[in-house]
Amino acid sequence: MLNSPSRVPRLVVAAPSSGSGKTTVATGLMAALTARGLAVSPHKVGPDYIDPGYHSLATGRTGRNLDAYLCGPALVGPLFAHGARGCDIAVVEGVMGMFDGAAGEGELASTAQVAKLLRAPVVLVVDASSQSRSVAALVHGFASWDPEVRIGGVILNKVASDRHEELLRDALDSAGVPVLGVLRRVAQVETPSRHLGLVPVAERRAAAVDSVAAMAAQVSQGCDLEALVALARSAGALSCAAWDAAEALDSSLPPPLPVPTLGAAPPDPRSRPERPGPQAPDGPRKSGPGGKVRVAVAGGAAFTFSYAEHAELLAAAGAEVVVFDPLRDEGLPEGTRGLVVGGGFPEVYAAELSGNEALRKEVAALAESGAPVAAECAGLLYLCRELDGRPMCGVLDATARMSGRLTLGYRDAVAVSDSVLAVAGTRMRGHEFHRTVVEPGSGAAPAWGVLAPRRVEGFVERGVHASYLHTHWASEPGVARRFVERCRTS
Repeated sequence: MLNSPSRVPRLVVAAPSSGSGKTTVATGLMAALTARGLAVSPHKVGPDYIDPGYHSLATGRTGRNLDAYLCGPALVGPLFAHGARGCDIAVVEGVMGMFDGAAGEGELASTAQVAKLLRAPVVLVVDASSQSRSVAALVHGFASWDPEVRIGGVILNKVASDRHEELLRDALDSAGVPVLGVLRRVAQVETPSRHLGLVPVAERRAAAVDSVAAMAAQVSQGCDLEALVALARSAGALSCAAWDAAEALDSSLPPPLPVPTLGAAPPDPRSRPERPGPQAPDGPRKSGPGGKVRVAVAGGAAFTFSYAEHAELLAAAGAEVVVFDPLRDEGLPEGTRGLVVGGGFPEVYAAELSGNEALRKEVAALAESGAPVAAECAGLLYLCRELDGRPMCGVLDATARMSGRLTLGYRDAVAVSDSVLAVAGTRMRGHEFHRTVVEPGSGAAPAWGVLAPRRVEGFVERGVHASYLHTHWASEPGVARRFVERCRTS
């Protein structure tokens, strides 16, 4: 009998710091358990899009993010239960060091907070490559720092030899935390990285399959899978109901009143009628099955960043979601009434994207017609006149280029302009993660006012909303409803 989502056995894979081997252990464990016939629900703490791709490859299920900053702590449990429906066990990969979260926000968005919200035991992955007896002090510190976090075991990574393993185990006997696995350094488990982390699965699928298989073999050989499953079964029951896209739309509240931002405060939307949407282009409207409006979503190797809940919310709001690949498809899906272009690595594929002139012109024509277009980060670059000197869609009067500076962090933002996504004054939280620069950084009608550091950014033009900020629509389901409604009326 399948477990109910609130009682799915689960554990969290954490580490003292980044680079300790969380992804190797979590992905390998997911694949190893899947190979044993278990339905494994894969999850990732934080905003990262890349690791969930490897999780999906390991399990055959959609990798989902659990981000207490973007979505709020109250949604962590429901979103977990939604992803874990029909599963036998869930594995949650942590982010950074176990107690690291949003800067200046205490434990918010940390692996430790998510473990507590999920009532899940933690497996601590320790890079033991440069220590022996000191490992006991490290593990004792992490196990005792927050008594509400239960570390149920340790997996020692990058162990050099049998003698090294013996020293580590002897030291940990006094720490009171069992060793559930020992992994040696294995070259084929290494996965290539780039300027923003691991190279996404979509860019190296055959090699990624081999990497995941190697991770699974290493975890199967070096870890006590039975003990790990038993630990997962000790997780407490959740009291929350599973998140549901349709229910989230039904229960979403009207947009909040405007709040002060940079410069003059936006007008109070109660004091004036909402501006009418753009006029529909000439020609008959085309809809998908059952009268649904067709929303094209960019995918493929250049646009791999997307939260699964976005497509689910669009579908629940009445959209037929169709994925297309700007690297291969020379036109938008027939009957497209709205376009979503999420994040990814267009700078890596600038030549190919630029060379697909037919699609670039079609995207520009769709935007010119006033149809809704939502673009985040990579999507923003794609809509610019050019990227690193190569022509792009030319929807925005801006240029984009690679830079040597990493822009990274959570952002608290407020909508500055009415758009196809939100009315001015809507508060949302986002995340920036890029090494590119767009000049100018905002248009005459900016998309967001970022509260720290204070600035405006992004573009709202006709039906276009383009910005560097990645947002999670589960935190504000009305975004999807508004977008689909504009697709119907544009």
